[in-house]
Amino acid sequence: MEWFASSDYWLARLVFQRGLAAVYLLGFLAAALQFRALIGERGMLPVPRYVARVPFRKSPSAFHAHYSDRFFAAWAWAGALLAAAVLAGAADAVPLGASMAMWAVLWALYLSIVNVGQIWYGFGWETLLLEAGFLAVFLGNARTGPPVLVLWLLRWLLFRVEFGAGLIKLRGDRCWRKLTCLDYHHETQPMPGPLSWFFHHLPRPAHRVEVAANHIAQLVVPFGLFAPQPVATWAGVVVIVTQLWLVASGNFAWLNWITILLAAGAVDAARLPFPTPAAPRFAASPLWFEVTVLTVTALVLALSYRPVRNLLTRRQRMNTSFDPLHLVNSYGAFGSVNRTRREVVIEGTRDAELTEGTVWHEYGFYGKPGEPGRWPRQWAPFHWRLDWMLWFVPLSPAYGRSWFDGFIERLLLNDRDTLRLLRHNPFPDGRPAHVRARLFQYRFTTWRELRETGACWHREHVRDLTPPVRLATPQEPHTRPGR
Repeated sequence: MEWFASSDYWLARLVFQRGLAAVYLLGFLAAALQFRALIGERGMLPVPRYVARVPFRKSPSAFHAHYSDRFFAAWAWAGALLAAAVLAGAADAVPLGASMAMWAVLWALYLSIVNVGQIWYGFGWETLLLEAGFLAVFLGNARTGPPVLVLWLLRWLLFRVEFGAGLIKLRGDRCWRKLTCLDYHHETQPMPGPLSWFFHHLPRPAHRVEVAANHIAQLVVPFGLFAPQPVATWAGVVVIVTQLWLVASGNFAWLNWITILLAAGAVDAARLPFPTPAAPRFAASPLWFEVTVLTVTALVLALSYRPVRNLLTRRQRMNTSFDPLHLVNSYGAFGSVNRTRREVVIEGTRDAELTEGTVWHEYGFYGKPGEPGRWPRQWAPFHWRLDWMLWFVPLSPAYGRSWFDGFIERLLLNDRDTLRLLRHNPFPDGRPAHVRARLFQYRFTTWRELRETGACWHREHVRDLTPPVRLATPQEPHTRPGR
């Protein structure tokens, strides 16, 4: 081991970089497949309107210079192709400078998307991908040993992810301190997975153990990442195991998977209880590369001041970027936990005149709960952005104020791009005459109800969220019936 690089972590670097390339690939695919309805020229929150009011210095993006749906699609698909190439090993088959350029282009491509993505891209896994992707630029490739300083920066990022999430829980909902939050969370989380029903029905003492183990994993274990080996390796293994538990219990996009990859970066393959391939021989690191890594390390440490101050304050903010390039950020989730689950159910009808006998048909979504008999699917690490945002609408009208009416209007138009985000369109042969949004309270069925009905959900109508609306006509500027 030379002072700059360590061959002990070559396998950890390989796992981290290939895994991160896979996440990039999913991120670009999700952008390419979903952007038109969300942020396209005729989307709910169009990029041209956003860049017209937000200056480049606050949200750096190539789309400030030019935007069209065709250009955005080409941008996202180019990112997907480059990510696939890196995943296949292209960055290890070229000289070090070219490899760094490939990783830098991936980061810049995704940064441009995130910085115009608005609320659809306002979650911690977006900034986590960007921060991890920035550090990946300086990890080197198969021709050089993994830089020790960058490996430590990866641990520093993992520490902030885990410790920040632990602190936000202790400072937030008292159910985390009482060890009772998981009595509710598996049922009320934004997008349950196929095993969430079973996690919810674990005995209550098991839920207490889950919460206590979570506190240990997020508030104690992260300090072990900075300890000598083999402590750091076992700290990384603990994080990996706890994150896999979260993967099994719900859908959280690629948040858990990047955390797993970061934890893998702390693992010394020689410390594992099973044989691993021998480390290859690396050439000495070029001087320019060493200088670059030293400079980046100093930059990250300087930019860490505000995230550290945020960790130490009682008014800790979660999932916050402190610079427009998202280089060093704060993380955390679920400082509060809902006790009940409310879902927006969207329905339409072809009846031009509404009566008590009007038959309404429900729209189906890929990720969010809908029909009581439809079992949740495993989508993560792929991310359905509309489904996720619809979880927030029942919590407060503010979450949907900027886009929800536009979503309803696009359903009335049978907008092709919007319907591509839905699993089921009940009006494939023509537009609905009216659409409405209703609020239902959902709960997981009991074991007995599951045996009797086969349904995993039970739901009850709470109130109408949006009364029936129809498209306006030139003679009738308002869309609501009776006006």
